Amino acid sequence: MVLNPAMVALVIASLVGSLMLAYSAAFGWHLIRHWDLASGSELQLGLERHTYLISTLVAFVLASEALGLLLFVYNADRLAPLFVGAMCAVGTLNTSAFGFPALMLKILVFFAASTWLILHRLDTRGWDYPLTRVKYGLLFLIAPLILAETWFQARFFLAMDTDVITSCCGSLFGSNRKALGSELAGLPAGPAMALFFGTLGLTLGLGLGSLRRPLLGYGYALASALAFVVTLVAIVSFVSLYVYEHPHHHCPFCLLKAEYGYQGYLLYVPLFLATALGIGSGVVRPFAGVQSLSGLVEPMARHLTLASLWLFGFLTLWTALIVARSGLVLIGGAG
Repeated sequence: MVLNPAMVALVIASLVGSLMLAYSAAFGWHLIRHWDLASGSELQLGLERHTYLISTLVAFVLASEALGLLLFVYNADRLAPLFVGAMCAVGTLNTSAFGFPALMLKILVFFAASTWLILHRLDTRGWDYPLTRVKYGLLFLIAPLILAETWFQARFFLAMDTDVITSCCGSLFGSNRKALGSELAGLPAGPAMALFFGTLGLTLGLGLGSLRRPLLGYGYALASALAFVVTLVAIVSFVSLYVYEHPHHHCPFCLLKAEYGYQGYLLYVPLFLATALGIGSGVVRPFAGVQSLSGLVEPMARHLTLASLWLFGFLTLWTALIVARSGLVLIGGAG
C-alpha cells in the first residue's frame, strides 16, 4: 500500500460523502412521502427545516465529488514514478483491476453531481421549492454511484504496491493490442478530425439556435453529450499526436504532464464543464411549465447554454491551434 496525502484526502472525502449521501437518501424517502408545502403541520415544518440543512450538505458533498475527479487523475499521474513500467496515470491505474473502474465511476458521478447542483440552483429560486421531490428522488440514483465509486477507489488505493510491474500507456493505446484504446488509436486522422470538427460545429449551431428557439435546447443537450464522447475519441486518435509531435503516441493522459505544457487541462476542463452545462440546459427546460419557475427556467437555460457555448468554442479553437502549430504532418504529408 502507498500512503499519499492526496490519496488519504480522497478516501476520507469519499467516505464522509457516502455517509452523508446515504443519510440524505434515507431522509429523502421520508420527505417524498410526506412533503406538502400547503400544510402547516409540525411534520411539514420539521421537514422544511431539515431540508435547508441537508440540501446544503448534499450540494457541498456533490461539489467536492466533482472536484475529486480532477484530484484523482492528477494524483494518479504524480504517483506514476513509483511504479516500474509506468510513465503516466495509465501505469498507476493499471496497477490493479480497480483503477479504471474507479475513474469511470468518478466521471459518472461528476455529471450526476453537476446535474443535481443545477436542479438545486433552479429549485432554490422558486418560491415554493417545486423541485424538492425531484432532487431527493435523484439521490436514490446518485447515492449508489457514489458508494460504488468510494468502494472502487478505496480498493484501488489499498491494492497499490510499488513492487508490481505495471504497463505503460503504449501497451494500452498501441496498435499491437486488441482493446478499446487501441481501436481508438487506430482511427485514421483525417476522418477523426472531420468527425470532431463536424460534431462540434453541429453542437455550436444547435446551441446558438436554441437561444432563439428554445425547443432546440433539447437537441443541444444531446449534442453536448455526443460532443463529449467524440472529443475523447479525437484526443486519442489525432489531438495527442499533434501535441507530442509523434505519429504513434496516442496517450490521453500524458497530455497532463509538465513536459507538454499541461495542455491536456486546457482540453479536459473546458470539455467536462461545457458538457455538464450543456446537458444541464436541457435538464431544466421540462420545468418551464411549473408556475413558480415559469419566468426562471428560460433565462437559466439561456445562461447555461451561453456558458457552455463559450467553453465548446474555446475547445474547438484550442484544438485547431494545436493542430496548426504542431510540427507533425499527418494529412497530406509523409507523417
